[in-house]
Amino acid sequence: MSDVINHECGIALVRLLRPMAFYQEKYGSFLYGLNRLYLLLEKQRNRGQDGAGVVSVKLDMAPGCKYMDRMRSCEANPIQEVFDRIHGEICLEKNGSQEAEWAKQHLPFISEVYLGHLRYATFGKNNIDYVHPLKRASNWRSRNLALAANFNLTNVDELFASLIRAGQHPRNYADTVTLLEQVGYAIDDEVQDMYRFYRDQGYEREKISLLIEKNIDLAKVLARSSAEWDGGYAVAGVLGHGDAFVARDPWGIRPVYYYQDDEAVVVASEGAVIQTAFRVDDTNIKEIRPGYALIIKKDGSVREEMVREPRRRSSCSFERIYFSRGNDRNIYRERKRLGELLVPQILDAIDGDLESTVFSYIPNTAEISFYGMIKGLQQQGIGEPRVEKVVIKDAKLRTFITSDAGRDEMVGHVYDVTYGAVRESDTLVVIDDSIVRGTTLKRSILRILDSLHPKRIVIVSSAPQIRYPDCYGIDMTRMGEFIAFNAAIALLEERGMASLIEEVYRKCKAQQGLPKEEMVNHVKAIYAPFTDDEISAQVARMVRNASVQADVQVVFQTVDNLHEACAGNDGDWYFTGDYPTPGGNKVVNTAYINWMEGTNVRSY
Repeated sequence: MSDVINHECGIALVRLLRPMAFYQEKYGSFLYGLNRLYLLLEKQRNRGQDGAGVVSVKLDMAPGCKYMDRMRSCEANPIQEVFDRIHGEICLEKNGSQEAEWAKQHLPFISEVYLGHLRYATFGKNNIDYVHPLKRASNWRSRNLALAANFNLTNVDELFASLIRAGQHPRNYADTVTLLEQVGYAIDDEVQDMYRFYRDQGYEREKISLLIEKNIDLAKVLARSSAEWDGGYAVAGVLGHGDAFVARDPWGIRPVYYYQDDEAVVVASEGAVIQTAFRVDDTNIKEIRPGYALIIKKDGSVREEMVREPRRRSSCSFERIYFSRGNDRNIYRERKRLGELLVPQILDAIDGDLESTVFSYIPNTAEISFYGMIKGLQQQGIGEPRVEKVVIKDAKLRTFITSDAGRDEMVGHVYDVTYGAVRESDTLVVIDDSIVRGTTLKRSILRILDSLHPKRIVIVSSAPQIRYPDCYGIDMTRMGEFIAFNAAIALLEERGMASLIEEVYRKCKAQQGLPKEEMVNHVKAIYAPFTDDEISAQVARMVRNASVQADVQVVFQTVDNLHEACAGNDGDWYFTGDYPTPGGNKVVNTAYINWMEGTNVRSY
């Protein structure tokens, strides 16, 4: 993606099901679980580079012995930093022992349960306080909670207020803290109810604690705590005595997968990373169903239980287009199909002239859709497309210059071109996976493509026009950042329809204070007067820098094609404005109000 955006975080959970000595004997190391966690996080590096964290929980430790360890970092290379520090604390050479049970008893992070997290800072400062896993401490093991999540909720204000009504005094107004406290509060209630029950049965307190740990109903806890959550989430947690869970939102917005055999249970945000890290066939990797939680008890039993009623599936299509690693079998196929389905529009844009057209792509994530585009062109039987690697992405440059002109100059050097690959009579078709702001197109890509002196440049987006903010994980919350929105506003002004801009504002303002369930998306009216092609043409005019000599055209994927290519994972609210949860309409109206009032803040 040429326009960089921050997005979904990544989670990973490893629960070893055999004694520690088993892994020492079979794999030559009692660090087997920790090493697998490292691979899961490293293979999901694409999901978060602002922070990383690990929690480990040891089973059946004696009172007075530490059973939960945590390490977090928000340094420049947080995964490496976390694991370097963990291995530094283990210090096997100094301890002089390789015995698994001894290591578990005496060394940190040698345990049966591991929970890891990767963070993209979509909200909040990038400091250690915001890095998962978060902890909620107690002297009762069953009340100790570590939580890591890939999520965004639209109604944190409502949830925060509910904690205050319950008598709590949250230490911070943040979505992460609110989530932790909601789950923790439900655990406290469940533990307290169980304590009273067993006390009334005549059990002693020490025995009661063990009974609570054995029988605590995590499905009940999650059903209660998540009942009012509005948004996308995959929430993983581990309790101090060893129970673990991963809950998924009822719309299936956020992805989460798991694998189970007789040695381990593994959970990750992407199925392909489990396949790679554990060398297993992907047919044995399953999705946690929307509205369900995978619950792993301390005794090793595993079950999937419904904790919220599943709703219409709206899995994030950006996962398929861009975020997830392309080595997943299904995602690879879907990205190729996205490119293939664009062929009729592309042929129309170049007037069917393959002889005078060069095809290329913006590296790196658009490469797979490029293969699909070429396959589709070849299937037309009208000739062999001319293919060149025209755009090259250089190593990341540090933009240390503070003036706008200087910064733009540096941004222009992030990409380079292959000189001599295009004739002056050629049309150059370049596919990108999506166009969000259009900033990099205008400041960099079109300039360098124009330096090859083509007659015409056609920029193709494998995603539809991004028209609306996201509120379920992607850092796209401000209306003014979307080139498609700015194009629609420009068309309204050019055609004497600017009064509609104010009318939509009044309607959005009138909804403020209403329950989110009663709100509607009035921003759709901004786009209603125009066809997709009219907005695409306006986008092309807006991204064409005055210095560019070539004609410029922009082709966007259609929503219908998106649905066909990504069937079953076709959540499309950022393209259509059809939000799967009530909070989405609240967010889009707030985003529009903020834009009209010049308030540059997040809309939820």
